[in-house]
Amino acid sequence: MDMALAGMIAGMALGFAGYFGGFGAFVLVAALGAIGFVVGRFLQGDLELGDFFRTRDDRRR
Repeated sequence: MDMALAGMIAGMALGFAGYFGGFGAFVLVAALGAIGFVVGRFLQGDLELGDFFRTRDDRRR
């Protein structure tokens, strides 16, 4: 799926949540979408668990 199409679908979902459910639903859908994105990247192997807990000085070069 093209990234522009995925972004459009996500934007439409957030728009519907905001319109029909109010600001609380908008924030909930946005937060769950962000969590799902991170979990998906982790399962694909693009992210490692250590990337979240490593300090700035301990970067790989």
